[in-house]
Amino acid sequence: MSSNLHQAGVKLLKQLGRHADLIMDVYLSGSIAEDGENDSAIDKLRKADILWRPEPGQELRLKRSVRALLEEALSDERNRQIDANVGSSLATIKTLADHYKEARHSADYSASEAYLADLSEQVYSFTEGLKYSIRVLWSRINNEFGYVGTINAKIRENELAQSQVSELLNGLEMFQFSELGEIAGDIRELRKLLVTRLQETLSDCTQELSVVQGRLLELLGRFRQIQGRTRLLKGWLLYTDMHPDYEVADHVSHKQLPTLFNRAEAILAPAAVDVSNTAQEVELLAMVSQIKSISRAGRDLVMRDHDVAFALVEAEDFDIPDNPLKLAVDEYFCAVIDSGINQSALDYLRQKEMDWDPESWLYQVICGYEGLPEEHRRYFELEPIGERHPVYSGNFIIRDVELGLA
Repeated sequence: MSSNLHQAGVKLLKQLGRHADLIMDVYLSGSIAEDGENDSAIDKLRKADILWRPEPGQELRLKRSVRALLEEALSDERNRQIDANVGSSLATIKTLADHYKEARHSADYSASEAYLADLSEQVYSFTEGLKYSIRVLWSRINNEFGYVGTINAKIRENELAQSQVSELLNGLEMFQFSELGEIAGDIRELRKLLVTRLQETLSDCTQELSVVQGRLLELLGRFRQIQGRTRLLKGWLLYTDMHPDYEVADHVSHKQLPTLFNRAEAILAPAAVDVSNTAQEVELLAMVSQIKSISRAGRDLVMRDHDVAFALVEAEDFDIPDNPLKLAVDEYFCAVIDSGINQSALDYLRQKEMDWDPESWLYQVICGYEGLPEEHRRYFELEPIGERHPVYSGNFIIRDVELGLA
């Protein structure tokens, strides 16, 4: 890459040296016309991006970078343009326009031509510099500030670019084309430079700067996100260094999984009948035809034909007997309270020589414990007795339960 850059630089400098007379003529006169004498040299300078044409039909001019190089090397105070900001360029343009109008009013044609050339150079230099600034901003955005190595540096460069875009937009708001139109008056050359040329360029540049600003904000959000994730990762690494015995908990055994780990999608997706789908019209009509109507007309006729006498009497009291298995579990709880000793459910079943199925007995004990009110359940502790499944992780096989006082 450095060798290619070196070759390109050598080629450019050779072009400057080989056509030094032509370049200085363009520098002093401001532009050059293609008259057929130096067509080959002019074509080479155009391909080397030393000369450029502002608009179709305009004469060729020196690129702003080449002109700035000559102005700096020659210390030419007459042609040096100090563009500190947009405001200074606007003030210079207004001043040169007033000089041109005064010289034109005084019939000083040589001075007016010189002022018009300076004004044209100032306008074209300003518009070219504005476009160049936008190109620089796009180049910085397209490589995502790749010339800096850290995220913090990228964020600082992004904020700097945003401040530059804001300054450019604020500076462009200073251009009041109604005022420039009054300065130009009915002079065709001034209206073309101050109104037509500037308005088209500033409109395009303002829109492009708005796009640049949006892209910069998008990049800043991405850089902030990367910075946050980096800080989170660094904090995690620091925590693991400070706690080398840390082990990740088995989240599968929790009743409520954290959102970070609960990434499983639903087995059955939600569905609904699409009554607007004509392709399913036959199926929908078949389903509707199978719906049986509930008619109460016949029943009403029967009730009207047979009058039935009835009287309101008090309802008889009745009791629902408790489940014997539930009563046995209640006695088991009471026995644990009386003894104050933890006791296995199956051991109690064998001691009392009850003929309940062991599995049903364990289910009823667990249901009895879960069905207790909260203020009563806190006095008991129910511990499962069993082992983990040898093949499927996360499964625990309960062989027995042990009930005790908390």
